[in-house]
Amino acid sequence: MSAVTETRLRQRIRPSHIIQPIVAILVAVALLGVPFWLVIVTAGKNQAEALQPNMALPAEWQLWDNFVTVFTDGKMLAAFGGSVLVMVPAVIGVLILGSMAAWILGRRRSKSMAFIYALAISGIVLPPAVVTVVLLLRQLGLAGTAVGMIGVYMGMYLSTVIFFVTGFVRTIPVELEEAARVDGASPVRVFMKIILPLLMPVLATATILICLYIWNDVFYALFVVGGRLDTLPLNLYQVASAGLYLQNWHLIFAYIILMSLPLLIIFMVAQRKIISGITSGAVK
Repeated sequence: MSAVTETRLRQRIRPSHIIQPIVAILVAVALLGVPFWLVIVTAGKNQAEALQPNMALPAEWQLWDNFVTVFTDGKMLAAFGGSVLVMVPAVIGVLILGSMAAWILGRRRSKSMAFIYALAISGIVLPPAVVTVVLLLRQLGLAGTAVGMIGVYMGMYLSTVIFFVTGFVRTIPVELEEAARVDGASPVRVFMKIILPLLMPVLATATILICLYIWNDVFYALFVVGGRLDTLPLNLYQVASAGLYLQNWHLIFAYIILMSLPLLIIFMVAQRKIISGITSGAVK
């Protein structure tokens, strides 16, 4: 190997090129791995060991017993049904309405449409007024109902779908729609048969994000349906404030693990579509 080649090789392999990835991995492990480990080991301890949560291993693992206690005494099944009852219609509704609106906004270029688009995605940064929402639901007779909660979630996360889908729609060739219209397809048929199948990657991304927001929400659920319909986070908040989970950190962390499993499984299955949807919709 010549001296010039060795010099070039040393310039390419700099210490910073090796140190930076290692530092990034260590930071990721510290930010994600440490809290995850704390939850797992605390959920596997008994009440006495978990009284002061730490990262030490339990003397005897009781993770399964804690899961059984949480599932039976914590009424998780009813809370799971409440979460699904609210989340599934809200997600389906916001995806359909948001993708249809994004299709129109992505295809029509004018100052008025640009203003409507800016107004539509403003909900991402503007939080809803909780007092106003609750008062409005009371006037409509929807306070404390699943329908009212579904409407609140749809209004909150419609901007997210429009933001993701509009950028993706602009990458779809207009010639596909024009060919379908020449064949006599109506706008609804064009959307359902051509546009919607092409939006599946970005809709998968939006679905996971919105499901994550709704599944873990306790703030808005407490004000809108608190005490009348149980969701998993709301049920955890209520029982933890009562007596079953009071100072029982092993049961609280066991509840958190069980509550997180459904979305974790969905994320692992749809991971590739989520990443492709982010890069295709948000970047383009």
